[in-house]
Amino acid sequence: MVRIAWSFLLVFTTAIGAADPVVSVAPDVESGVYEPGREVTWTVQIKSGAEAATGKLSWVVRPGGTGESAKGEADLVDGKAKVTATRATPGMLLLEVKYKAAGAARETVGLGGAAFAPEKIVPSAPPPDDFDQFWKDKIAELAAVPMNVQLALVDVGDANIEYFKVTMDNIRGSKIQGQIAKPKGKSDLPGMLQVQWAGVYPLSRDWVVNQARNGWLSLNILAHDLPIDQSAEFYKQKAEKELADYPQMGSDDREKSYFLRMFLSCYRAVDYLTQRPEWNKKTLLVHGGSQGGYQAIVTAGMHPAVTAMAASVPAGCDHTGKKAGRAPGWPGFGNRTWVKDVDQRVETGRYFDAMNFAPRFKGPAIVGVGLIDTTCPPEGIYAAVNQLKGPKQIALDPQSGHGGPHKAYDAIFGPFVAEQKRK
Repeated sequence: MVRIAWSFLLVFTTAIGAADPVVSVAPDVESGVYEPGREVTWTVQIKSGAEAATGKLSWVVRPGGTGESAKGEADLVDGKAKVTATRATPGMLLLEVKYKAAGAARETVGLGGAAFAPEKIVPSAPPPDDFDQFWKDKIAELAAVPMNVQLALVDVGDANIEYFKVTMDNIRGSKIQGQIAKPKGKSDLPGMLQVQWAGVYPLSRDWVVNQARNGWLSLNILAHDLPIDQSAEFYKQKAEKELADYPQMGSDDREKSYFLRMFLSCYRAVDYLTQRPEWNKKTLLVHGGSQGGYQAIVTAGMHPAVTAMAASVPAGCDHTGKKAGRAPGWPGFGNRTWVKDVDQRVETGRYFDAMNFAPRFKGPAIVGVGLIDTTCPPEGIYAAVNQLKGPKQIALDPQSGHGGPHKAYDAIFGPFVAEQKRK
Protein backbone atom coordinates (compact mmCIF):
# COMPACT_ATOMS: atom_id res chain seq x y z
CA MET A 1 0.00 0.00 0.00
CA VAL A 2 1.20 3.48 -0.79
CA ARG A 3 1.03 5.83 2.16
CA ILE A 4 1.51 9.50 1.45
CA ALA A 5 2.30 11.79 4.33
CA TRP A 6 0.80 15.22 3.67
CA SER A 7 0.64 18.38 5.63
CA PHE A 8 1.58 21.83 4.54
CA LEU A 9 3.64 24.77 4.61
CA LEU A 10 5.16 27.31 6.85
CA VAL A 11 8.40 28.53 5.42
CA PHE A 12 10.83 31.14 6.65
CA THR A 13 13.37 32.47 4.20
CA THR A 14 16.24 34.88 4.01
CA ALA A 15 15.97 35.90 7.65
CA ILE A 16 19.59 36.71 8.26
CA GLY A 17 19.16 39.57 10.66
CA ALA A 18 16.61 39.89 13.47
CA ALA A 19 14.90 42.82 11.73
CA ASP A 20 14.48 41.06 8.38
CA PRO A 21 10.88 40.34 7.40
CA VAL A 22 9.58 36.81 7.81
CA VAL A 23 7.26 35.35 5.17
CA SER A 24 4.84 32.52 5.84
CA VAL A 25 2.56 30.89 3.28
CA ALA A 26 -0.40 28.56 3.88
CA PRO A 27 -3.12 27.14 1.59
CA ASP A 28 -6.84 27.06 2.27
CA VAL A 29 -6.72 23.25 2.42
CA GLU A 30 -4.46 22.18 5.28
CA SER A 31 -3.16 19.07 3.51
CA GLY A 32 -2.16 21.09 0.46
CA VAL A 33 -3.61 18.39 -1.82
CA TYR A 34 -6.07 19.37 -4.53
CA GLU A 35 -7.93 17.75 -7.34
CA PRO A 36 -6.92 19.10 -10.74
CA GLY A 37 -9.05 22.08 -11.64
CA ARG A 38 -9.75 23.11 -8.06
CA GLU A 39 -8.46 26.48 -6.89
CA VAL A 40 -5.90 26.90 -4.15
CA THR A 41 -5.91 30.13 -2.18
CA TRP A 42 -2.71 30.86 -0.31
CA THR A 43 -2.63 33.24 2.62
CA VAL A 44 0.67 35.09 2.74
CA GLN A 45 1.65 36.70 6.02
CA ILE A 46 4.67 38.97 6.43
CA LYS A 47 6.02 40.27 9.70
CA SER A 48 8.93 42.52 10.54
CA GLY A 49 9.75 41.47 14.07
CA ALA A 50 6.45 41.48 15.96
CA GLU A 51 4.90 44.04 13.62
CA ALA A 52 2.73 43.33 10.59
CA ALA A 53 4.47 44.40 7.40
CA THR A 54 3.01 47.11 5.21
CA GLY A 55 3.11 47.91 1.51
CA LYS A 56 2.95 45.56 -1.47
CA LEU A 57 4.26 42.13 -2.32
CA SER A 58 4.83 40.64 -5.76
CA TRP A 59 4.12 37.03 -6.60
CA VAL A 60 4.62 34.47 -9.36
CA VAL A 61 3.02 31.04 -9.74
CA ARG A 62 5.32 28.49 -11.40
CA PRO A 63 3.71 25.24 -12.60
CA GLY A 64 6.07 22.35 -12.03
CA GLY A 65 8.51 24.78 -10.44
CA THR A 66 9.32 26.60 -13.69
CA GLY A 67 7.93 29.24 -16.01
CA GLU A 68 4.99 31.45 -15.08
CA SER A 69 1.28 30.66 -15.18
CA ALA A 70 0.26 33.81 -13.30
CA LYS A 71 1.86 36.77 -11.58
CA GLY A 72 0.87 40.01 -9.94
CA GLU A 73 1.05 42.28 -6.93
CA ALA A 74 -1.04 42.43 -3.79
CA ASP A 75 -1.51 44.98 -1.04
CA LEU A 76 -0.77 43.87 2.48
CA VAL A 77 -3.66 44.36 4.89
CA ASP A 78 -2.66 43.77 8.51
CA GLY A 79 0.45 42.10 7.07
CA LYS A 80 -1.56 39.63 4.98
CA ALA A 81 -2.54 39.05 1.36
CA LYS A 82 -4.15 36.24 -0.62
CA VAL A 83 -3.09 34.63 -3.89
CA THR A 84 -5.29 32.23 -5.87
CA ALA A 85 -4.29 29.81 -8.63
CA THR A 86 -5.12 26.41 -10.11
CA ARG A 87 -3.93 23.82 -12.61
CA ALA A 88 -5.98 21.39 -14.67
CA THR A 89 -3.51 18.49 -14.72
CA PRO A 90 -1.65 16.40 -12.12
CA GLY A 91 1.43 18.20 -10.82
CA MET A 92 2.66 20.93 -8.53
CA LEU A 93 2.37 24.68 -8.25
CA LEU A 94 5.16 26.70 -6.67
CA LEU A 95 4.24 30.15 -5.38
CA GLU A 96 7.14 32.59 -5.15
CA VAL A 97 6.52 35.71 -3.07
CA LYS A 98 8.87 38.72 -2.93
CA TYR A 99 8.69 41.58 -0.47
CA LYS A 100 11.01 44.51 0.06
CA ALA A 101 10.55 46.55 3.20
CA ALA A 102 10.99 50.30 3.02
CA GLY A 103 14.69 51.11 3.24
CA ALA A 104 15.74 47.46 3.00
CA ALA A 105 18.77 46.56 0.92
CA ARG A 106 17.30 43.36 -0.46
CA GLU A 107 14.05 41.52 -1.06
CA THR A 108 12.77 38.75 1.17
CA VAL A 109 11.54 35.68 -0.70
CA GLY A 110 8.99 33.17 0.52
CA LEU A 111 7.76 29.98 -1.11
CA GLY A 112 4.50 28.07 -1.00
CA GLY A 113 3.12 25.17 -2.94
CA ALA A 114 0.19 22.95 -3.78
CA ALA A 115 -0.03 19.38 -5.04
CA PHE A 116 -2.60 18.30 -7.61
CA ALA A 117 -3.13 14.52 -7.80
CA PRO A 118 0.62 13.89 -7.33
CA GLU A 119 0.21 10.13 -7.48
CA LYS A 120 -0.79 10.56 -11.15
CA ILE A 121 2.33 12.47 -12.24
CA VAL A 122 3.99 10.60 -15.10
CA PRO A 123 7.49 10.65 -16.66
CA SER A 124 8.23 13.37 -19.18
CA ALA A 125 9.85 10.86 -21.57
CA PRO A 126 10.37 7.10 -21.84
CA PRO A 127 13.78 5.50 -21.29
CA PRO A 128 16.11 5.35 -24.30
CA ASP A 129 15.50 2.26 -26.45
CA ASP A 130 18.95 0.92 -25.60
CA PHE A 131 18.88 1.89 -21.89
CA ASP A 132 19.02 -1.69 -20.59
CA GLN A 133 21.64 -2.76 -23.11
CA PHE A 134 23.84 0.23 -22.27
CA TRP A 135 23.86 -0.61 -18.58
CA LYS A 136 24.27 -4.33 -19.24
CA ASP A 137 27.41 -3.46 -21.20
CA LYS A 138 28.72 -1.16 -18.44
CA ILE A 139 28.17 -3.79 -15.77
CA ALA A 140 30.03 -6.28 -17.96
CA GLU A 141 32.88 -3.77 -18.26
CA LEU A 142 32.97 -3.54 -14.47
CA ALA A 143 32.84 -7.33 -14.06
CA ALA A 144 35.96 -7.61 -16.22
CA VAL A 145 37.89 -5.58 -13.64
CA PRO A 146 39.02 -7.65 -10.62
CA MET A 147 37.54 -6.29 -7.40
CA ASN A 148 40.97 -6.21 -5.69
CA VAL A 149 39.63 -5.40 -2.24
CA GLN A 150 42.10 -3.78 0.15
CA LEU A 151 41.13 -3.57 3.84
CA ALA A 152 42.87 -1.55 6.53
CA LEU A 153 41.78 -2.30 10.10
CA VAL A 154 41.37 0.79 12.29
CA ASP A 155 40.84 0.85 16.06
CA VAL A 156 37.76 3.00 16.74
CA GLY A 157 37.93 2.59 20.51
CA ASP A 158 35.10 0.07 20.75
CA ALA A 159 36.03 -3.56 21.38
CA ASN A 160 32.64 -4.68 20.06
CA ILE A 161 33.08 -3.13 16.62
CA GLU A 162 35.36 -4.01 13.74
CA TYR A 163 36.01 -1.08 11.41
CA PHE A 164 37.98 -1.06 8.17
CA LYS A 165 38.87 1.43 5.51
CA VAL A 166 38.19 -0.26 2.18
CA THR A 167 39.42 0.28 -1.36
CA MET A 168 38.25 -1.53 -4.50
CA ASP A 169 39.03 -1.22 -8.19
CA ASN A 170 36.51 0.35 -10.54
CA ILE A 171 36.41 0.84 -14.30
CA ARG A 172 39.14 2.54 -16.31
CA GLY A 173 41.73 2.61 -13.56
CA SER A 174 39.59 4.37 -10.97
CA LYS A 175 39.11 3.36 -7.34
CA ILE A 176 36.21 3.03 -4.92
CA GLN A 177 37.08 4.25 -1.43
CA GLY A 178 34.97 3.84 1.66
CA GLN A 179 34.55 2.32 5.10
CA ILE A 180 32.86 -0.75 6.52
CA ALA A 181 31.93 -1.74 10.07
CA LYS A 182 30.28 -4.71 11.74
CA PRO A 183 29.66 -6.05 15.22
CA LYS A 184 32.73 -8.10 16.14
CA GLY A 185 32.31 -11.85 15.99
CA LYS A 186 28.78 -11.68 14.61
CA SER A 187 27.45 -13.27 11.46
CA ASP A 188 24.10 -13.59 9.68
CA LEU A 189 23.94 -9.79 9.47
CA PRO A 190 21.70 -7.62 7.30
CA GLY A 191 23.65 -5.49 4.83
CA MET A 192 23.47 -1.73 4.42
CA LEU A 193 25.03 0.56 1.82
CA GLN A 194 25.04 4.30 2.52
CA VAL A 195 25.79 6.63 -0.40
CA GLN A 196 26.61 10.29 -0.15
CA TRP A 197 25.04 13.66 -0.87
CA ALA A 198 26.72 16.09 -3.25
CA GLY A 199 29.98 17.84 -2.49
CA VAL A 200 33.59 16.98 -1.75
CA TYR A 201 34.19 16.04 1.90
CA PRO A 202 35.43 13.22 4.16
CA LEU A 203 33.39 10.36 5.58
CA SER A 204 32.51 10.24 9.26
CA ARG A 205 33.27 6.95 10.98
CA ASP A 206 30.08 7.26 12.99
CA TRP A 207 28.02 6.73 9.85
CA VAL A 208 29.00 3.05 9.75
CA VAL A 209 30.00 2.48 13.36
CA ASN A 210 26.59 3.48 14.71
CA GLN A 211 24.83 1.16 12.28
CA ALA A 212 27.21 -1.66 13.22
CA ARG A 213 26.22 -1.11 16.85
CA ASN A 214 22.63 -1.57 15.69
CA GLY A 215 23.49 -4.95 14.21
CA TRP A 216 24.23 -4.07 10.58
CA LEU A 217 27.04 -4.97 8.24
CA SER A 218 27.40 -1.36 7.15
CA LEU A 219 29.33 -0.08 4.12
CA ASN A 220 29.67 3.61 3.18
CA ILE A 221 31.43 4.77 0.03
CA LEU A 222 32.63 8.16 -1.13
CA ALA A 223 31.14 9.50 -4.36
CA HIS A 224 34.63 10.37 -5.59
CA ASP A 225 37.89 8.52 -6.06
CA LEU A 226 39.51 10.18 -3.04
CA PRO A 227 40.84 9.15 0.36
CA ILE A 228 38.05 9.23 2.93
CA ASP A 229 39.75 10.89 5.89
CA GLN A 230 42.00 13.74 4.81
CA SER A 231 42.08 17.32 6.11
CA ALA A 232 39.39 19.88 5.38
CA GLU A 233 41.90 21.80 3.27
CA PHE A 234 42.49 18.72 1.10
CA TYR A 235 38.81 18.47 0.15
CA LYS A 236 38.51 22.23 -0.26
CA GLN A 237 41.30 22.23 -2.83
CA LYS A 238 39.80 19.25 -4.67
CA ALA A 239 36.41 20.97 -4.78
CA GLU A 240 37.95 24.15 -6.15
CA LYS A 241 40.22 22.48 -8.72
CA GLU A 242 39.92 18.93 -10.07
CA LEU A 243 36.33 18.41 -8.94
CA ALA A 244 34.98 21.89 -9.52
CA ASP A 245 31.60 21.47 -11.22
CA TYR A 246 32.05 17.67 -11.26
CA PRO A 247 28.32 16.98 -11.91
CA GLN A 248 28.68 18.48 -15.38
CA MET A 249 31.86 16.60 -16.29
CA GLY A 250 31.19 14.51 -19.39
CA SER A 251 27.53 15.53 -19.41
CA ASP A 252 27.50 15.52 -23.23
CA ASP A 253 28.74 11.90 -23.55
CA ARG A 254 27.27 8.87 -21.80
CA GLU A 255 30.69 7.18 -21.90
CA LYS A 256 32.32 10.08 -20.05
CA SER A 257 29.66 11.24 -17.60
CA TYR A 258 30.95 11.61 -14.05
CA PHE A 259 27.95 9.59 -12.90
CA LEU A 260 29.03 6.51 -14.86
CA ARG A 261 31.90 5.78 -12.51
CA MET A 262 29.80 6.85 -9.50
CA PHE A 263 26.92 4.48 -10.31
CA LEU A 264 29.24 1.57 -11.02
CA SER A 265 30.92 2.24 -7.67
CA CYS A 266 27.54 1.64 -6.06
CA TYR A 267 27.02 -1.53 -8.06
CA ARG A 268 30.40 -2.94 -7.03
CA ALA A 269 29.79 -1.95 -3.39
CA VAL A 270 26.65 -4.09 -3.39
CA ASP A 271 28.59 -6.92 -5.04
CA TYR A 272 31.15 -6.69 -2.26
CA LEU A 273 28.55 -6.75 0.51
CA THR A 274 26.97 -9.87 -0.97
CA GLN A 275 30.35 -11.63 -0.93
CA ARG A 276 31.04 -10.90 2.73
CA PRO A 277 30.61 -14.10 4.80
CA GLU A 278 28.81 -12.15 7.54
CA TRP A 279 25.94 -11.12 5.23
CA ASN A 280 22.67 -12.94 5.94
CA LYS A 281 21.89 -13.38 2.23
CA LYS A 282 18.44 -11.86 2.80
CA THR A 283 18.52 -8.12 3.49
CA LEU A 284 20.39 -5.43 1.62
CA LEU A 285 19.27 -1.84 2.16
CA VAL A 286 20.68 1.12 0.23
CA HIS A 287 19.98 4.65 1.39
CA GLY A 288 21.07 8.26 0.99
CA GLY A 289 19.91 11.84 0.61
CA SER A 290 20.01 14.25 -2.34
CA GLN A 291 22.83 12.93 -4.57
CA GLY A 292 22.78 9.94 -2.22
CA GLY A 293 19.05 9.50 -2.82
CA TYR A 294 19.81 9.61 -6.54
CA GLN A 295 22.40 6.85 -6.15
CA ALA A 296 20.04 4.86 -3.92
CA ILE A 297 17.27 4.76 -6.54
CA VAL A 298 19.77 3.94 -9.30
CA THR A 299 21.43 1.17 -7.30
CA ALA A 300 18.10 -0.37 -6.31
CA GLY A 301 17.00 -0.39 -9.92
CA MET A 302 20.33 -1.70 -11.20
CA HIS A 303 21.41 -4.40 -8.75
CA PRO A 304 19.17 -7.44 -8.13
CA ALA A 305 20.58 -8.05 -4.64
CA VAL A 306 19.09 -4.82 -3.23
CA THR A 307 15.99 -5.64 -1.19
CA ALA A 308 15.03 -2.20 0.18
CA MET A 309 15.69 1.43 -0.65
CA ALA A 310 15.42 4.76 1.16
CA ALA A 311 15.95 8.11 -0.56
CA SER A 312 15.55 11.56 0.95
CA VAL A 313 14.94 14.47 -1.48
CA PRO A 314 16.55 12.47 -4.29
CA ALA A 315 18.41 14.29 -7.03
CA GLY A 316 18.67 13.10 -10.61
CA CYS A 317 14.95 12.83 -11.32
CA ASP A 318 13.34 13.65 -14.66
CA HIS A 319 16.21 15.16 -16.65
CA THR A 320 13.81 15.61 -19.56
CA GLY A 321 11.34 17.48 -17.34
CA LYS A 322 11.35 20.61 -19.47
CA LYS A 323 9.53 18.64 -22.15
CA ALA A 324 6.62 18.39 -19.71
CA GLY A 325 6.91 21.97 -18.48
CA ARG A 326 8.53 21.05 -15.18
CA ALA A 327 11.84 21.93 -13.57
CA PRO A 328 14.27 18.97 -13.77
CA GLY A 329 16.25 17.97 -10.73
CA TRP A 330 19.93 18.52 -9.96
CA PRO A 331 22.40 18.15 -11.68
CA GLY A 332 20.35 19.73 -14.46
CA PHE A 333 21.76 18.14 -17.60
CA GLY A 334 19.69 20.50 -19.74
CA ASN A 335 19.81 23.63 -17.63
CA ARG A 336 22.85 25.19 -19.31
CA THR A 337 20.86 26.70 -22.13
CA TRP A 338 23.77 28.94 -23.15
CA VAL A 339 25.86 26.02 -24.41
CA LYS A 340 25.55 24.71 -27.95
CA ASP A 341 25.23 21.05 -27.00
CA VAL A 342 22.34 21.36 -24.54
CA ASP A 343 20.20 18.86 -26.48
CA GLN A 344 23.03 16.32 -26.36
CA ARG A 345 23.37 16.87 -22.61
CA VAL A 346 19.66 16.14 -22.16
CA GLU A 347 20.04 13.01 -24.28
CA THR A 348 22.99 11.89 -22.15
CA GLY A 349 20.99 12.57 -19.02
CA ARG A 350 18.35 10.05 -20.06
CA TYR A 351 20.85 7.25 -19.38
CA PHE A 352 21.49 8.63 -15.88
CA ASP A 353 17.92 9.48 -14.87
CA ALA A 354 16.61 8.00 -11.63
CA MET A 355 13.20 8.00 -13.33
CA ASN A 356 14.42 5.29 -15.73
CA PHE A 357 15.90 3.09 -12.99
CA ALA A 358 12.92 3.31 -10.62
CA PRO A 359 10.54 0.90 -12.46
CA ARG A 360 13.21 -1.79 -12.28
CA PHE A 361 12.99 -2.00 -8.46
CA LYS A 362 10.22 -4.07 -6.90
CA GLY A 363 11.20 -3.97 -3.23
CA PRO A 364 9.92 -1.74 -0.41
CA ALA A 365 10.96 1.88 -0.55
CA ILE A 366 10.57 5.17 1.28
CA VAL A 367 11.13 8.54 -0.34
CA GLY A 368 11.24 11.99 1.23
CA VAL A 369 10.10 15.03 -0.74
CA GLY A 370 10.40 18.72 0.12
CA LEU A 371 7.31 20.49 -1.18
CA ILE A 372 9.16 23.75 -1.84
CA ASP A 373 12.39 22.14 -2.97
CA THR A 374 13.84 24.11 -5.89
CA THR A 375 17.01 22.00 -6.15
CA CYS A 376 15.21 18.69 -6.57
CA PRO A 377 11.67 19.83 -7.43
CA PRO A 378 8.86 17.63 -6.14
CA GLU A 379 7.07 17.17 -9.45
CA GLY A 380 10.13 15.54 -10.98
CA ILE A 381 10.65 13.35 -7.91
CA TYR A 382 7.07 12.10 -8.15
CA ALA A 383 7.57 11.42 -11.87
CA ALA A 384 10.37 9.06 -10.83
CA VAL A 385 9.10 7.43 -7.65
CA ASN A 386 5.60 6.85 -9.01
CA GLN A 387 7.37 4.30 -11.23
CA LEU A 388 8.58 2.18 -8.29
CA LYS A 389 6.89 -1.21 -8.50
CA GLY A 390 7.05 -2.29 -4.86
CA PRO A 391 5.35 -1.03 -1.69
CA LYS A 392 6.35 2.56 -1.02
CA GLN A 393 5.83 5.47 1.32
CA ILE A 394 6.25 8.98 -0.04
CA ALA A 395 6.73 11.44 2.79
CA LEU A 396 6.17 15.03 1.73
CA ASP A 397 7.73 17.46 4.18
CA PRO A 398 5.53 20.55 4.19
CA GLN A 399 8.10 22.93 5.69
CA SER A 400 11.21 21.95 3.78
CA GLY A 401 12.98 22.91 0.65
CA HIS A 402 16.11 20.95 -0.16
CA GLY A 403 18.03 21.55 3.05
CA GLY A 404 17.04 19.81 6.25
CA PRO A 405 15.53 18.99 8.52
CA HIS A 406 13.00 16.80 6.72
CA LYS A 407 10.75 15.78 9.57
CA ALA A 408 8.27 13.69 7.57
CA TYR A 409 11.05 11.51 6.15
CA ASP A 410 12.95 11.34 9.42
CA ALA A 411 9.80 10.08 11.14
CA ILE A 412 9.58 7.04 8.87
CA PHE A 413 13.26 6.31 8.25
CA GLY A 414 14.05 4.73 11.64
CA PRO A 415 11.01 2.43 11.64
CA PHE A 416 11.68 1.45 8.02
CA VAL A 417 15.29 0.49 8.77
CA ALA A 418 14.17 -1.48 11.83
CA GLU A 419 11.55 -3.30 9.75
CA GLN A 420 14.12 -4.32 7.15
CA LYS A 421 16.45 -5.60 9.87
CA ARG A 422 13.71 -7.89 11.22
CA LYS A 423 13.17 -9.59 7.87
